[in-house]
Amino acid sequence: MSIRPLVIIPDSRLRLISDPIVRVDARVRAIVEDMFETMYDAPGIGLAAIQVGIPERIVTVDVAEREDGSAEGEEPKKNPLALINPEIISSSEEISVYSEGCLSIPEYYADVERPARVKVRYMDLNGETQEIDADDLLATCVQHEIDHLNGVLFIDHISKLKRDRVMTKFTKLAKQKERDEA
Repeated sequence: MSIRPLVIIPDSRLRLISDPIVRVDARVRAIVEDMFETMYDAPGIGLAAIQVGIPERIVTVDVAEREDGSAEGEEPKKNPLALINPEIISSSEEISVYSEGCLSIPEYYADVERPARVKVRYMDLNGETQEIDADDLLATCVQHEIDHLNGVLFIDHISKLKRDRVMTKFTKLAKQKERDEA
């Protein structure tokens, strides 16, 4: 297992539509292991493969730490979930609003409206088709990560003015980083 470097905006790879996984094999399971290690290290609650430069339909999530109420200093609970080729097959009309962030857009958060509940079909690490009913934070996280697989960022759900400001800021930072490394 290894921690992989995160892809940060304005990197154009984040706008790619990821390819489906044909077969869950040792290669896919190794990617998932690396993704979990990267996600926990960041720390984050969700990660799409494209965020580590792999344009394939793989998502890892774990919202247990945010929901378990562990006391400070306690080892948080973990409930890792890997979703291969996830697709939303139904969603509620009820809307929820969460302040979302993204490992590919560091230290930026914005309120995003999404369906409060979703049903997702996916393959597990054994290649078996599964379905999960997600609500609350898990529903938001899964929708956010599936968006990544379709080249959509959470800032696409906020106003154009706010989105343009974020893109301008990160474009300037990327150019500064290039100059510093030259």
